Amino acid sequence: MSGSNNSIGLITIDGPGGVGKGTISALVAEQLGWHYLDSGALYRLTALACVQKGISLEKNDDNTNEQIADVAQALDVKFLSQGGILLEGQEVEAQIRTEVAGNNASKVAVIDKVRNALFLRQKDFLQVPGLVADGRDMGTTIFPEAPLKIFLTASAQERAKRRYKQLIEKGITVKMPDLVAEIQQRDERDMNRLASPLKPAQDAQTIDTSELSIKEVFAKVMRLYAQL
Repeated sequence: MSGSNNSIGLITIDGPGGVGKGTISALVAEQLGWHYLDSGALYRLTALACVQKGISLEKNDDNTNEQIADVAQALDVKFLSQGGILLEGQEVEAQIRTEVAGNNASKVAVIDKVRNALFLRQKDFLQVPGLVADGRDMGTTIFPEAPLKIFLTASAQERAKRRYKQLIEKGITVKMPDLVAEIQQRDERDMNRLASPLKPAQDAQTIDTSELSIKEVFAKVMRLYAQL
């Protein structure tokens, strides 16, 4: 359905990794009874599918980029209503939530042909009664018509602390300096890519989550929605 249909609700929530946009987006979608798009998952899935097919993510030549775009175009993915993601029939939720998967996603996201391949797939998520779209270019490129655009931010150090806590709770050993470096490198890639760089839309509402709880950020977003 077209985003110009004003009867369909639409909120975009953008920002770098570790700001809590996935958690907040899912909460807002649940509260409103709307659909939820985790656009970053599509890039993570594309990267994972490439790795599984033996396609290098380190090369930057036309032939390799074409192969990666072909994978994105034909991505066999299913988002389960009860949670979880199937890639070619296999559950891969845990695999795409690692730091490696996130870094790989940012490598394929800089390829124009990949972004073009996933563009229409993301647009198709806009269905009644509404959509909360989470990503890095939802408000600037995919859904610029959204009446409410949120951009979440937080310091690299704070985002690394959050990720460190998550990983330790899962029994995964990691060094804080390594996490900070990875986050900064990914931010650099995302903000400086030619195609849809990470930045707030001109009319986005920016919320710094560094000192806020999930509950506080959620409340801010819902207040902004109520003011529409």
